[in-house]
Amino acid sequence: MTAPRRATHPVAKSAQLPHRIAIVTDAWTPQMNGVVRTLTATVELLRARGHEVLVVAPDRFRSLPCPTYPEIRLALARPAQLAQAIAGFAPEAIHIATEGPLGFIARRLCVARGLPFTTAYHTQFPAYVARRTHLPESLFWRYIRWFHRPAARIMVATASIDAELAGQGLTRAHRWSRGVDLSQFSPGAPPPPEFATLDRPIQLYAGRVAVEKNVAAFLSARHPGSKVVVGDGPALASLKARFPDTLFLGRREGRALAGCYAGADVFVFPSRTDTFGLVLIEALACGTPVAAFPVPGPLDVVTQACGALSDDLDRAIGAALFCDPKACLSRAAEFGWAAATDQFLAGLVDVPADAAVPERLP
Repeated sequence: MTAPRRATHPVAKSAQLPHRIAIVTDAWTPQMNGVVRTLTATVELLRARGHEVLVVAPDRFRSLPCPTYPEIRLALARPAQLAQAIAGFAPEAIHIATEGPLGFIARRLCVARGLPFTTAYHTQFPAYVARRTHLPESLFWRYIRWFHRPAARIMVATASIDAELAGQGLTRAHRWSRGVDLSQFSPGAPPPPEFATLDRPIQLYAGRVAVEKNVAAFLSARHPGSKVVVGDGPALASLKARFPDTLFLGRREGRALAGCYAGADVFVFPSRTDTFGLVLIEALACGTPVAAFPVPGPLDVVTQACGALSDDLDRAIGAALFCDPKACLSRAAEFGWAAATDQFLAGLVDVPADAAVPERLP
C-alpha cells in the first residue's frame, strides 16, 4: 500500500513554491553541535516560508548511546518504520543529512525504488572515525564514496570540501553555506561573570569537547592570558584533569553562549577535521577574531582582516589579537540563514509525481 500523491513542483527550479520535504538525519536535538544547529535553523525557516517538513530523526525511535560518545543516540529503527513514515508523508523531495543508521536505511529505500534524493557532507566522517578507532581514513572513505555516489546532489558548505569530495570521485556537489543569527550573536551580549577576574587576553574555545576537535592543542598553547572552554563531550573529564588552570564553563546556549564569545579577546579553533565550523561565524558576529590552523573550514571563513591562520597556534593567537572587531562583524554579516536556506532549496531534486514511495523495502 502506498500513500496517495499530489502534483509536485520542480523544487530546484521554483524554490519559492511550498513543498513537502522529508529530511532524514541521525543528528537532532537534544544533541548540540553545528549539524543540529544548521538543520534546526533550516527547518524553522522552511516552515516559516510555508514548506511542509518531515524530520525523521532518532527521537522517533528506540535508540542506544553511541560507543565512546554517549550523548549521540543511534536509532534502532526498523526499515519498515522509516519507510512508512516517509510514504505517509508523500514527500516531493527527500534529503538525507547524515551517514548514520537512519541515513543508511533511507538511502537503501531510495536506491531500491529509484527515488532521487540529495545528501549532505556535514562532517569529516573518515577523519572522525579514524581518530576514534585508530584505523586508516582510507577505510572509511570507501563507505563515504559508496554512501553519497547515488545522490543527485551532495550539499557542501565550502569550496574546500567541494574539492576534497571531487578528489574522491564525488563530483555532484552543491553549495549550501551556513548562517548566524545576528540578533542573538552580537558584541553587546553580556559576558559571564567568571570573566571579570581572568587575566587578559581571554582565549576561548566553544564546541564539542571531543578528541576530533583537537582541544588539547589549544590548551597546550603557551600564549599568556587565560584559557576558557565552553561545551561538553566525552573528552571533558580527561582535559579537566590535564589542564587544571583552564576555566571550563560547560554547555552554554543562545545569548549566554554569545556572551562568552563577546567577552573573549580571541576565539581559538583548533580542529583540523571540520567542514565549516559554525562557531567561527558566531564568534565573528560577536566581534571576536579567530585563531586557527590553515585547514578547510577556517580557510573558507577566516580572512586576514578578521583572524589569523597558522600551523603554529601560538602565532595565530598572537596575530589574531591585533584584528579589528569591525572587520569581524563585517565578515559575519556575509553569512545569513535566509540565503543559506535559499541554497538548500535550490539544491533539492523532485521525487516524480508518479513515484510510489514503498511502505516496505524489497
